[in-house]
Amino acid sequence: MRQDTRTILRTGIGLFTTGVVSALSIFVLFGGITRRQGPHTNFGWLALMLAMGCLPTGALTLVLGLSKYFGDRHK
Repeated sequence: MRQDTRTILRTGIGLFTTGVVSALSIFVLFGGITRRQGPHTNFGWLALMLAMGCLPTGALTLVLGLSKYFGDRHK
């Protein structure tokens, strides 16, 4: 595996993991989310913003890294 592919995969895994951990921490550590008012604490709102930024970015970076990995394998 090439170094740039490894870097993209590592970045995607890191971003996606950060998003998952922050999304889970909203429910476990910061009091959950209601439909009408959202998270109950300020840290819950910060974790929600972090999850909303990291999950899509991490997923797309991970897809890019995986497609690059499989593309490099076929060369």
